[in-house]
Amino acid sequence: MTYIVLHNPNCSTSRNGLALLDEKGVSYEVRKYMNAGDALSEDELRDIAKKMGVDSPRAFLRDKDAKKFELPETASDDEVFAAMIDNPRLIQRPIGINGDKAALGRPIDKLLDIV
Repeated sequence: MTYIVLHNPNCSTSRNGLALLDEKGVSYEVRKYMNAGDALSEDELRDIAKKMGVDSPRAFLRDKDAKKFELPETASDDEVFAAMIDNPRLIQRPIGINGDKAALGRPIDKLLDIV
């Protein structure tokens, strides 16, 4: 099984998450989901929610960016997923994925929960 980290190099929390994994000797692959070639599909986003054990994509939605991009608080889960696809900045980071588990690295030590 390969540990995958959804990473945004412009985010200090995301960079700190990778540093923590390095410090602990965890082997992982980086997916820069903000890049067009590494963009996440709706199916992948739904799978991440399932692996996190959450019912809604709001569990990994960046609230401040949701307001900035005028995503209504009343948006349905389908609308949130669609907004995340259109603007991946709405996705919290880092997110670790390992097999059938995923964890939002907020705080970053949560990335170790699925090692």
